[in-house]
Amino acid sequence: MSFDEEVKLRIAGYSSDDALRQASRGFVEQSVRAKYMYNFSWLSRPVIQYPQDVMAMQELIWRVRPDLIIETGIAHGGSLIFSASMLALLDMCDAIEERTAFDPRESRRRVLGIDVDIRAHNRAAIEAHPLASRIQMIQGSSVEESVLDQVRGIAAQHQRVLVCLDSNHTHDHVLAELNAYAPLVSRGSYCVVFDTIVDDLPASMFPDRPWGPGDNPKTAMRKYLETHGEFEIDEELQNKLMITVAPEGFLKRVR
Repeated sequence: MSFDEEVKLRIAGYSSDDALRQASRGFVEQSVRAKYMYNFSWLSRPVIQYPQDVMAMQELIWRVRPDLIIETGIAHGGSLIFSASMLALLDMCDAIEERTAFDPRESRRRVLGIDVDIRAHNRAAIEAHPLASRIQMIQGSSVEESVLDQVRGIAAQHQRVLVCLDSNHTHDHVLAELNAYAPLVSRGSYCVVFDTIVDDLPASMFPDRPWGPGDNPKTAMRKYLETHGEFEIDEELQNKLMITVAPEGFLKRVR
């Protein structure tokens, strides 16, 4: 049996490993309470994600090889920097494989970030980063029509598009984002819906938020999938991670 076959077999077994699943669920709940995911950075910028989810995104980006990554929600910009660094690595690997000169200024691969409120200090830090030339930011609601017009115009210039939704986590907002952004995803690529974990956590953990169990990204994602069979949940990736803020949230476009 090959190494890859061993990995697939091991991952398949996790779905029925009750002890492992209970342990991972307990860790996620306690780590969310402790704000564990706020402790990490990527190339100097805070990236508010579990390391496991960052690893998962690395795998998806290498698999899909997108030339545009769209992200709703910017915060400190760590995710934008991460995506830009992965696209830079793709360009470098392409140049090595094709035996061509690597000039990052000529790359078409870009990251587009949208946020209703891009804080001045975060914008300044992102724009000062060495990878800033790969990043474009739009300030405004991710579901506002004038913003969507800009996003669609940019997406039309690219062939392989990957989308990450991580802004307002209410059901209505995420469903509106899915209706607007999921159609931009290329076949074989992904729409990643972050923070679906909210539906699995106690309501008491969100006392000052407009979202919570029953009203969150997972409920929106499930509603969207009822009428959009072109997307499927990547269950293998979910089972592999075990620790993630996006259970059921890695949606692959299959047609």
